[in-house]
Amino acid sequence: MFTVGKSTVQGPGEADTAVLHKRTALCALSDCLRTSSPPQSTCMKITSLALSLLLLATTALRAQTAAPATTPAAPAVVLPPQPPDVPAEKYGKDGKINPGFIASHEKFVGIAKEGKAQLVFLGDSITAGWAGNGKEVWAKAFTQYTPANFGIGGDRTQHVLWRIQNGELEGIKPKAFVLMIGTNNSGSDPAEGIAKGVTAIVETLRAKQPQAKILLLAVFPRGDKPTGKLGAANEKLKQVNAIISKLDDGKSIFYLDIGGKFPQPDGALTKEVMPDFLHLSPAGYQIWADAIGPKLAELMK
Repeated sequence: MFTVGKSTVQGPGEADTAVLHKRTALCALSDCLRTSSPPQSTCMKITSLALSLLLLATTALRAQTAAPATTPAAPAVVLPPQPPDVPAEKYGKDGKINPGFIASHEKFVGIAKEGKAQLVFLGDSITAGWAGNGKEVWAKAFTQYTPANFGIGGDRTQHVLWRIQNGELEGIKPKAFVLMIGTNNSGSDPAEGIAKGVTAIVETLRAKQPQAKILLLAVFPRGDKPTGKLGAANEKLKQVNAIISKLDDGKSIFYLDIGGKFPQPDGALTKEVMPDFLHLSPAGYQIWADAIGPKLAELMK
């Protein structure tokens, strides 16, 4: 420690340099003020020194209390390309396999192993919605067929293709499949590619379940937000439907386009049937069930 005037200041071993400078300056001013009639030149020098030390201390303390540096954001994960006709697992934005996708897939594999399902619905969130908005309609329309719902939200053609090649068709011998898939590909893949994906799924179903009939549905219409108008995405899906309609062989594969059953006044879908112009309301699921009912009854004989 050392002394300024009559006051003692602790050394830097007990306080950081910035606080030391501040204390020294305050002590110097205090001594100057307590001294009776100090020489003017001396007091001015002490005051000047004190002010310099205060400025130095303030600058140092500000530097010490500056906002902490932010952690740089992790670089964006570049997901591997997924052609619509090549089987692939679904990845999340973190570059890892989507846990919800795998959990649902494993659940469906378990249902397949039970060997009870006679009617299997395959698709994305619109199909998965039979367990939500379509629950009551499902119970009335399909229960007699011992159905299973293998729909997963966000699935694209390549994801359904991967699922049916990795256990979801093992252990069951259903009489029929209802397939509707492709809308989630519309933002990234050309119509021809999406159609190839649907074709690959149909071919896999035929190879693994030759006894089953396939009710291949046209991809449902989708509207643009916020008006529900049928725009570019829907035009692409119409091209997809035109291609996959040719898969109908009248024996094992039956194509059915029920898109026109959903109200489209002035070229726009309605919120009463499709609240977000894509997913179905309970009324929408009733339209779906009514539209496929007669053909399904024929295939399930």
